[in-house]
Amino acid sequence: MRNLEVNGHVPDLAQTQRLANLNYGHFTSMQVRDRAVRGLALHFARLADGNEEFFGWAMGVEDEHRLRSLILHALGDTADASVQVRFVPAGAAAGLAVEPDVVVSVSEPAPAEPRPPLQVTVDHYRRDWPDHKHAATMGLTYAIRRARLAGYDDALFVGDDDLVREGTVWNVAFLDGDQIVWPQAPMLKGVTMVLLQVALTMQGTPWTTRPVDVATLGSFDGAAATNSICPAQPIAAIGDHRFPASDKLTGLLADAWRSVPFDAL
Repeated sequence: MRNLEVNGHVPDLAQTQRLANLNYGHFTSMQVRDRAVRGLALHFARLADGNEEFFGWAMGVEDEHRLRSLILHALGDTADASVQVRFVPAGAAAGLAVEPDVVVSVSEPAPAEPRPPLQVTVDHYRRDWPDHKHAATMGLTYAIRRARLAGYDDALFVGDDDLVREGTVWNVAFLDGDQIVWPQAPMLKGVTMVLLQVALTMQGTPWTTRPVDVATLGSFDGAAATNSICPAQPIAAIGDHRFPASDKLTGLLADAWRSVPFDAL
């Protein structure tokens, strides 16, 4: 990690210890390139929603300006980085309608190149508050551990209704002929997924959202994982179902992602 700041200051030992023991809060993660971010407004909207849900605190325009300045302060002279912005309780004020602390961490930029195609298992785990990116991540981390112990790379969450939801830290897209399909279910609407959907529309690539039953995976021509690190990570197999070797889906996603503009911090 290059830097860690709380409300614009490097935390002392007591603050660091408190942060290490906190599991209440929410966050967003972004890739900064040349001091700019794709979908910055969506990241801020996510944080605003989380603040209302978990802290009863509404962000205003002036708070967004402050947030920009805190990110830039933590970056310092760094142009390219992985940045996480986390809101945590201010002192012992968890649950009270007071302004939370802002934690900005700056790490090395993540490589955007996809890994080899993933082998993914199905896991019937459901995240708490699935429409928020929050700090209660032990369940999904444990799901990754279970997957790797079983010989897989990662896990795809499927509900008790057998409907596909999301990956551990990614959204999933499927290819149905020439159309991209995103599952319709309780899940986090990832910033990368939303940006891709807008870009696909602008490029005239057909896509839709609909319920995806795990039993129907064999009807798709491909699958890919998307998040802020990699917008087009190929998936070779989900459980016992293997997808045809093809770069059509990842090619469509990667082309769309290249058209997404950066927003200056």
